[in-house]
Amino acid sequence: MVRVLVFGLTLRDAVGETEFEIEVSEPTTVRKLLESNQDRMGPLLQFLANREVMIAVNKKVSADDTVVRDGDTVKLSHQSRTSYDGTRDIPI
Repeated sequence: MVRVLVFGLTLRDAVGETEFEIEVSEPTTVRKLLESNQDRMGPLLQFLANREVMIAVNKKVSADDTVVRDGDTVKLSHQSRTSYDGTRDIPI
């Protein structure tokens, strides 16, 4: 199982839940995890496409192409500052 935590009122309102447990049989990416569970997490894909989601996998800042495996925890947080994707230093 991959545990998915959804933070931020905007994302929580979009999916109606704050936590999911998703069965995975083999390693997959965060994006594919969302795409394969569109019935529950489909609304998050638009936020992902607009770069409005900060992704963390096992407490490490990650991207949508990060591989997740059984036992991992994925945290999705709404970010309103879309120029910062969390993978580089914040511009001054």
